[in-house]
Amino acid sequence: MRNWYSASALIVLAVLFLGLTMLSGTALKGFRIDLTEHRLYTLSDGTRNLLANLDEPITLHFFFSEDTSGDFPMVRNFARRVQELLDEMAARSGGNLQVRRIDPRPFSEEEDQAARFGLEAVPLARGTDSLYMGIAGTNLIDGLEVIPFLSPAREEFLEYDLARMIYVLSLPDRPRVGILTKLPLDGGFDFRTGQRQPAWAVYDQISQLFDVELLEPDIDVLPAPLDVLVLIHPDEFSEELDYAVDQFMLGGGRVLAFIDPFSETDPVTAADDPTAALTADRSSYMPPSFAAWGLEMEPDRFVADLGLALQVNVEPGRPTRHPGIIGIDRRHLAADDVVTGDLETINVSSAGAFSLSADSALVFEPLLTSSDRAGLLDADRLRFLGDPSELVAEATPTGERYVIAARISGEADTAFPDRNGDDHLASGLVNAIVVADADLLADRFWVQRQQFFGSTILNPFADNGSFAINAIDHLIGNADLISVRSRATSARPFDLVNDLRREAERNLRATEQRLEGELAETERRLTELQQARGDTDLSVLTPEQEAEIDRFMSQRLEIRQQLRQVRRDLDRDIEALGNRLKIINIALVPALVTLFALWLAWRRHRALKEAKR
Repeated sequence: MRNWYSASALIVLAVLFLGLTMLSGTALKGFRIDLTEHRLYTLSDGTRNLLANLDEPITLHFFFSEDTSGDFPMVRNFARRVQELLDEMAARSGGNLQVRRIDPRPFSEEEDQAARFGLEAVPLARGTDSLYMGIAGTNLIDGLEVIPFLSPAREEFLEYDLARMIYVLSLPDRPRVGILTKLPLDGGFDFRTGQRQPAWAVYDQISQLFDVELLEPDIDVLPAPLDVLVLIHPDEFSEELDYAVDQFMLGGGRVLAFIDPFSETDPVTAADDPTAALTADRSSYMPPSFAAWGLEMEPDRFVADLGLALQVNVEPGRPTRHPGIIGIDRRHLAADDVVTGDLETINVSSAGAFSLSADSALVFEPLLTSSDRAGLLDADRLRFLGDPSELVAEATPTGERYVIAARISGEADTAFPDRNGDDHLASGLVNAIVVADADLLADRFWVQRQQFFGSTILNPFADNGSFAINAIDHLIGNADLISVRSRATSARPFDLVNDLRREAERNLRATEQRLEGELAETERRLTELQQARGDTDLSVLTPEQEAEIDRFMSQRLEIRQQLRQVRRDLDRDIEALGNRLKIINIALVPALVTLFALWLAWRRHRALKEAKR
């Protein structure tokens, strides 16, 4: 009877287990818990708000070559990461985001569709196969946004790239950008040569992506509607235009401002009067709203950086470091910001330095900074500069890293409190990017033009153009999209093992260099012995030469043994690390769990004994 009760209890428990499993599969459908260290599978608040506010269906076509990617496990892992993120976005969209995964097999209709969308086919080394891994987004009308190829190197910006694509597809019209500048971005006419100059490369690129309107500096009002206002080396505004810019920003408008303490591309440099060109004011005008909100920049001082100074040719064949022309590399770019995270180098010239006053309520996030070997010099020093090397002696590093570009955001009050009216805004949320240099947009600082069979080919040698495009592209988004930042990657390398490998490689290089030095010294010694011989029969070795060769051969064998020992030590260290991890996983953790269970049993047993007393 006791056995029957036990069997019945087991059957009942099994039925309950199956029932609870089926019930949980239905009741907890869509329920997720993200236990990863950096919450890889948790969307940011900005992305969730963006998806929740979609008003019409959007379809994302994810093209990925399943068969041809079989030999590339890293690519397949990244594709799985993309799919998981797309699925999470679709689940959060309330049904307004549809995701289609398509495998464009060779010579299939799906491959033709990928080509029509403009996706990139990456050829594989093994033959004629190509790898597709891109996304094409469409909406109900004729909107189309394409990521030609999803690079694993941009995984930390994957959420932003997808969120931006969805946001642009949700807009009814192409984003409108107004550019207010006195610089000849669209080319203009050069009276010295009598020819029309080509438009700046950055202006061509902006015009291809956005609906651009060039604004005259003497206007009093801003045209409506504008998604982004770009100020490039602005001249002094009228009071009405100052007020219009203030209200535009407080009303949610985005501003990208290039404010320069000494613009070398100012049209005044091409004036007929050389004296006027040398004495004219070439600093930019900062709208009063920026100063009222606490943004500060010395208008007549530029950053002289000895650590990032670039070489210029003052005379043919005599390159010289110019502390006023600096190349900002990855070490001095904001790595976790979408605007600068994937850039390599940005060249600036006679750039200023921004700071935020202590009483400002805004958030100040640096994007470009100088090195700690920089200082500030008077901009007038550049007017009559003959040899840039003179600045090297004059520049005094302060140890401070000066902010050349920054993002400012937060709640701000109007700079015109005396104004009134029904449409007057007394305060609002500000989002802007400010850059203390306008020269970086000129072609000569970042791109070369080459003629190829009648077409102009642009060959960038710096990322200045990409920086400007990224800044405009990011500011176009609403507050939710702007809040999306870079995320951690799903790659989890064995840092300790990599450190061991790097240390071993350093040892190997040192030993190999020593071997090469010994070889060169032996060859030099053999040559000296050969030249010292008086006979003409060079095919016969002298005893001294034979001894030198024997010495080198023995040393080479010894050094090779040392190389092998370094590799064996590396393998032994890695194997020892693996053994320690195995011991921890197989023995230590179960032992700790067992000891904890025994401790709990002992406490329970002791409590029962005390209760019986």
